[in-house]
Amino acid sequence: MPIMSFGSQNINIITNKKAMTIRKLWKTPLKVGDRLHCYWNLASKEKKKIFEAEVIDVKTLPFKEIKNNEELAQEEGYEDSREMIREFKKMYPNGISDDDLFQVIYFEKLDINKWKGEKIDQKEMITQRADILFDTGKYDKSALCYNAALKIDPDDVYLLNKKGDNLSRLDRFDEAIECYDKALELEGSNEYIWNNKAIAMLNSGKVEEALVASDGALNANPTNPIVLYWRGFILEILAEFDKALAVYDKLITIDDSNPEVWNARGNVLTDMERPEEALKSYDKALELCLEDSEIDASAQNRKGNALLDLGRFEEAIKCYDRAIELEPKNTSFLLNKGVVLMELDKFDEAEILFTKVLALDPSNDDARVLKMECLDNM
Repeated sequence: MPIMSFGSQNINIITNKKAMTIRKLWKTPLKVGDRLHCYWNLASKEKKKIFEAEVIDVKTLPFKEIKNNEELAQEEGYEDSREMIREFKKMYPNGISDDDLFQVIYFEKLDINKWKGEKIDQKEMITQRADILFDTGKYDKSALCYNAALKIDPDDVYLLNKKGDNLSRLDRFDEAIECYDKALELEGSNEYIWNNKAIAMLNSGKVEEALVASDGALNANPTNPIVLYWRGFILEILAEFDKALAVYDKLITIDDSNPEVWNARGNVLTDMERPEEALKSYDKALELCLEDSEIDASAQNRKGNALLDLGRFEEAIKCYDRAIELEPKNTSFLLNKGVVLMELDKFDEAEILFTKVLALDPSNDDARVLKMECLDNM
């Protein structure tokens, strides 16, 4: 019973785009008609049976006839023969000589009803692999797996939604929206799919349509915090600040412990030119997010902006300093601090900051203009 293991580079194996492999000649060579029991990462905790197959053709060749064969390397799933050779050296650490024999094995996957060993749920196996690839940010590969799973069950709402999420990560928003639409045809009251569609619409620049999709999510569940958060953001993009503020206030009545909501509320109040109230929201966000450096830096920066609007320059600088400490290469934070220093007539200190911004981003016109103004006043 020949057992064969495949790894991450062989993703096309489980998506049915590849039905061959190259292996160093075993003590008992494979022959046509042999049954293969194929596993994913056999020697790891991710071990998973993926299929059984029958060998339909096999060629035995010395390595010297394989190593420069570009067509064979690409058929095996590598970009070129050089990549194949690098991977083979990892697979066979004891070395490979030109005369070492390899087998090029072609096989045909067997219908699960013809398996002799343990049977599996193939859709579940492929979906699990897709989810792992998605969660690790390998979106091109996970897209292939979601497609393969949908070929088994084209009306699986979970798969359609996940494929949409996957396509959104690849910036293929129109295709993602098609997936969400098909999922909604099957499950029209799912607020998460409506919300995902709204986000895809927003990212593709269709803000008005994003609000319509958000309506669908809200109708499905008017108290879902995720739905409300994104609705507030969409309304803010549309400059409907009163409505956005009402949404964030409703969110706070549901859960007043989310720093992102307080931060978003502060942003809206800043847009509405209500800096005193914005300041209170930023303070609340900072109180809640001491362990979250990303939102802490953002909230510190926005709090600094609110203090700048109020003319409280020394306090603003302290906020910008905290933000810069967390994200020392954030050019927006550096620019904002430089502007406050200019307000305090500290042109020499401001000029140093603008020079640093230009070192990080030579095309930053704001920093260039502000630096020249500092030099004129020094």
